[in-house]
Amino acid sequence: MRIRIVDAFTDRPFAGNPAGVVVLDQPQFPDEQWMSRVAAEVNLSETAFVHPLPAGDEADYALRWFTPAVEVALCGHATLATAQVLHNDGATKGTVRFATRSGVLTATAGDDDWFTLDFPTAPLTPVAADPALADVLGASPVSVHHTGPNTDDLLLELLDEAAVRELTPDLATLAGYEQRGVIVTARADDPAGGYDFVSRFFGAAAGVGEDPVTGSAHTALAPFWSARLGGRTDLVGYQASARGGFVRVSLRGDRTHLTGRAVTVIDGSLLV
Repeated sequence: MRIRIVDAFTDRPFAGNPAGVVVLDQPQFPDEQWMSRVAAEVNLSETAFVHPLPAGDEADYALRWFTPAVEVALCGHATLATAQVLHNDGATKGTVRFATRSGVLTATAGDDDWFTLDFPTAPLTPVAADPALADVLGASPVSVHHTGPNTDDLLLELLDEAAVRELTPDLATLAGYEQRGVIVTARADDPAGGYDFVSRFFGAAAGVGEDPVTGSAHTALAPFWSARLGGRTDLVGYQASARGGFVRVSLRGDRTHLTGRAVTVIDGSLLV
């Protein structure tokens, strides 16, 4: 069985966020335990499993995502990676529809391996900060919001870009939080630098220490920063992980468009 490793939200290898992609020939998913074991073996933030659906269905493919520890309800970079694989294989043209736990998602191919994902916008609910959170993160948040229902993250605004970039959180303690992950973000220091805001994502509770580039987090970051940047609906985020990556976001009410590129770096076979 063929498996690809694709670097998403980047235009060059060894940057962005790598995802495993397994395209299944069969018309249903295999045993869930097997998919979980494959994801643990691949040991990336997410591995995507996709199979074709019958003609006339609400979508073209069914899609699921697994971290090395759990199945997740929404994943941006592995969806982008899957769309790139299907497009490059010639299996899809233009827009492809995926049936997922978060509803039907679409990915539209543009020029030069640009893809635009249509995802549900994450609602934001202000919450009181856990007094211990500042110690766990090593920084005091300016504001705290809960995102959901598909993401179930905490979004923390920090004072400035430097605070986001220099953060060294206690991942072992974060793993004990009930939310999927913690997003930290701040306005870009230099508006002329090519991006409007920075972020990082820590998903210790889902088996992911620091995620390199988190598409699903940008479904919350888009409305958050739109409200703070004069109502602008088209923004660029930079996820300031060690690998780094850019996500173009377009807020469209209850939908958010995420645009990025992807590069296949490994093409191999699963032998079990």
